[in-house]
Amino acid sequence: MDLQTAFHFSGTEWVLIILAAFIIGLTKGGVKGVDMLSVTIMAIVFGSKSSTGIVLPLLCFADIAAVAYYKRHVQWKYFWKITPWMALGVLLGVYFGKEMNEVMFKKVMAIIILITIGILLYMEYRKSKEIPENRLFAASAGLAAGFTTMIGNLAGAFSNLYFLAMRVSKNDFIGTGAWIFLFMNLFKLPFQIFYWKNITPTSIKLDLLLVPALAIGFIAGVLLVKKIQDEQYRKLVIVLTLIGSVIMLLKS
Repeated sequence: MDLQTAFHFSGTEWVLIILAAFIIGLTKGGVKGVDMLSVTIMAIVFGSKSSTGIVLPLLCFADIAAVAYYKRHVQWKYFWKITPWMALGVLLGVYFGKEMNEVMFKKVMAIIILITIGILLYMEYRKSKEIPENRLFAASAGLAAGFTTMIGNLAGAFSNLYFLAMRVSKNDFIGTGAWIFLFMNLFKLPFQIFYWKNITPTSIKLDLLLVPALAIGFIAGVLLVKKIQDEQYRKLVIVLTLIGSVIMLLKS
């Protein structure tokens, strides 16, 4: 059973868990870049690997809501460009991730994210409108996103960077990402259940208790995104992804 012997968490732990669920909803509602904070919080409470089994069903619930709400806003060409590579990255994560040193992995990943954001900030400074359409860019972004999503539900940063580079509109960014992550998170479920054994009936019961916080976060995210213009949204995603990367690096 475990999970602190079926939910006997301290008051502080409950606050952190509920906050993490709220942030997941906020992210899926459209406030991209804060997802690494929820992953970090869950890792503090449950441990890095165990937390992935708690987070994944919550992501699936929120992905369904995001697809339902943003279904009109999707660029299928980007979906098909990146999802095959993400699926391959997930399979690599399944194979290599079970015995991987998580602390070292997170440090390397955070450094890579920081470097990539540095490149994006440089592009912003130069006001470059050039879009990297080559297949190598989509392949590398997809592999990185798939691998990191299997290890620690951390693909958000890499997918954010991909869509920022593609310069898609705010709603297309959110809508396309919603379809991609619904597909990928459902693809990951069997590996988490049957191979890593991170998802159990007890963990699902905890997830169901967190659905109200998830729903409130989703609604808050949708309302907040409506008030943000496209260009301001782009800058917000860059800043939040940068902050999340720093937090992940320091936590590691």
